[in-house]
Amino acid sequence: MLVFHNFSEMDKLQAEDARYLKRKVKRGSLDVHPTEKALVVQYEVEATILGEMGDPMVGERKECQKIIRLKSLNANTDIATLARRVVEECRLIHPSELPEVEQLLFYLQNRKKPDKQEKHSPRDLTPFEGMELDEEANINSIDDYVELLYEDIPEKVRGATLILHLARNPDNLEELLQNETALGALARVLREDWKQSVDMATTIIYVFFCFSSFSQFHGLVTHYKIGALCMNITEHELKRYDLWQDELQKKKKACEEDPDNQNVKKEHEKALKKYQGLLSKQEQLLRVALYLLLNLAEDTRTELKMRNKNIVHMLVKTLDREDEELLVLVVSFLKKLSIFLENKNDMAETYAVEKLARLLACDHENLLNTTLRLLLNLSFDTGLRSQMVQAGLIPKLSLMLADEKQGQLCMCILYHISVDDRFKSMFAYTDCIPQLMKMLFECGESHMDPELISFCINLAANKRNTQLICEGNGLKMLMKRGLKLKDVLIMKMIRNLSQHDGPTKNLFIDYVGDLAAQIGAEEREEYVIECLGTLANLTIPDLDWELVLKEYNLVPYLKDHLNPGSAEDDLILEVVIMIGTVSMDDCCAATMAKSGIIPALIELLNAQQEDDEFVCQIVYVFYQMVFHQATRDVIIKDTQAPAYLIDLMHDKNAEIRKVCNSTLDIIAEYDKECERKIQSEKFRWHNAQWLEMVENRAMGDDGEPFMLGDDGEPFMHNGDILERPDLFYTADGIIPADGTISPEFFTDYQNGDIGQAGGFPGSMNMDMFGQSTVTPGQRPATAYGIRPDAQFFYSYAGAASR
Repeated sequence: MLVFHNFSEMDKLQAEDARYLKRKVKRGSLDVHPTEKALVVQYEVEATILGEMGDPMVGERKECQKIIRLKSLNANTDIATLARRVVEECRLIHPSELPEVEQLLFYLQNRKKPDKQEKHSPRDLTPFEGMELDEEANINSIDDYVELLYEDIPEKVRGATLILHLARNPDNLEELLQNETALGALARVLREDWKQSVDMATTIIYVFFCFSSFSQFHGLVTHYKIGALCMNITEHELKRYDLWQDELQKKKKACEEDPDNQNVKKEHEKALKKYQGLLSKQEQLLRVALYLLLNLAEDTRTELKMRNKNIVHMLVKTLDREDEELLVLVVSFLKKLSIFLENKNDMAETYAVEKLARLLACDHENLLNTTLRLLLNLSFDTGLRSQMVQAGLIPKLSLMLADEKQGQLCMCILYHISVDDRFKSMFAYTDCIPQLMKMLFECGESHMDPELISFCINLAANKRNTQLICEGNGLKMLMKRGLKLKDVLIMKMIRNLSQHDGPTKNLFIDYVGDLAAQIGAEEREEYVIECLGTLANLTIPDLDWELVLKEYNLVPYLKDHLNPGSAEDDLILEVVIMIGTVSMDDCCAATMAKSGIIPALIELLNAQQEDDEFVCQIVYVFYQMVFHQATRDVIIKDTQAPAYLIDLMHDKNAEIRKVCNSTLDIIAEYDKECERKIQSEKFRWHNAQWLEMVENRAMGDDGEPFMLGDDGEPFMHNGDILERPDLFYTADGIIPADGTISPEFFTDYQNGDIGQAGGFPGSMNMDMFGQSTVTPGQRPATAYGIRPDAQFFYSYAGAASR
């Protein structure tokens, strides 16, 4: 079979007396047809014409192709024999090309056939109903197909379908690109008549989708404004869908109100059948249109135009459909859009998370995976995490943790949710924690996924979760792995477990020695930080800290690491916290005082005075030490600690003020000189504006003093205002007129007797100036005022409105 491409018949000879037409065949090159088992022979034809005088005239030279179809080629064909036969029968191939022919035939014989069962990628559209044809489309008949676009709707559909069959072959796209008439006609028909036929609109958009699958043709699609047209079509179809739904609901309601009326029932059945048919065709149209838009969205400028036309709202609205292929497309599109802040905010406004939660129950693996990836993108936003919790994603995702294919994505989403303290407690009411513990122990000594251990660290910061984690041999197994492998992340999880009061804290008594043994200069600093932090959390009255300090020789280590710059700030801070914990014991506090730790703490306070966390924890150490006689005298008489505490009375940090005032109240009870300084400082602070006015002795216009006594003399004369004890406020007899406070007041106050008696205007945790205090043995949460186990109260309605 001889086929010439791009070769028209030779022009008729102008001279009727032309005696012959000489064809000279020049050897060209061999190529392989991309889709069939055929050889393509390229050659040139040169036409020579005899003129009136018999002289030859060189005519037009044209390149031609001949396709040699190899119907007998299969896996058992003898390549050498077939090659000789091809060369003998085709005079266009010179015998010297025999080896090249054999090589090409060998390639065709062993070429891998495309797998018909291969799944389509998101950018591949499967054939849909209405694409069937009773004839084979031919690129040479493209003009005939274009003519059909100018006829009635059925002919337009047929012509567009024939062109679509050509466009689905990528080899034809370049040639179709050159045919501006065909593309212009398709764009015009789509623009003018798309409402008249869904099949026609779907087919024409499919043609342009074939071009949009290649980035180099995006300019062509944009030139004909197909993207904007698809946006309009999609919006219109979604509105039609709402009308169909309303109409169907009305007929259904009428059928329910009059179930015995057969006419109404038949009408409803007829409407339902019609609706299902229309819905099927509409979803085909939406798939093609949205795929095309997804391809064009590779350009962020085009994507921005789509966003301005509410593409996110359209996609979220489409999530209500049931067609899984359409949903895969929509969710993939949303996932691509979600990486931009504006699109993410649009998804939050349209409550996309609630509709995505419905898709987690599907069996379609590709749809489920794509949905989880979209949720992972959205989970970086605090407000959207709140919507996820409200939509019930925690129990749903917890059940999927065991899934090998989707478990990792589920864990990442749950990890993001667990970052928020408001939602940590919700994990206690799911199967999440037992599943995580099982996954932890299955790791053995092998490498552990960072997402897994990070998730567990977050959950361990909640008291209820801690109880579940420590059930059975949970804590024992964690300790065994953490100490054996010196795993910093496992020890960080254990440290979070140890911070909660209650029965779980007593479980750590068995491991105090093991933890103390890890504290040394030879261990990694980050590992020591976690072990030291765990010990510092064990504020257990029955624990003999003196024995622990002596047996493991910890006092020199603690003192050496108080020097600024001796270690990282994180380790120094843990040392301070550890000192505060052991100082609860009388003997330990005395040991600390004798070792010279108190001056070292004051030096550290000077160096870290800008760091609120350091200041808060150092002041807490002073607070613990002033409870004991041995250390109280050292702090009051031999150090400048009271002066520092007076300076910190009115620090801007609430936690520092609370601990500082509680410490000063105890110092004031045992030292009269400090008591007066503290009382004066408090008075000056709370009456600063009034004192400034009095001390300035502001004078009026008439030269008279601003404030006069009963005798007309200046109110304060030349004396100090603080020398007037009768000016001090009194509170129901608690504060005497002479401005002094008895030690019994502080004793009763700390015991809560005053608050219970009702004679003091504040609660038992408030001092006489309205400042909160701490109780002995209760370490401050942090300098930032948040305890790890603090309860949070959160309104879902408030989160959804953000």
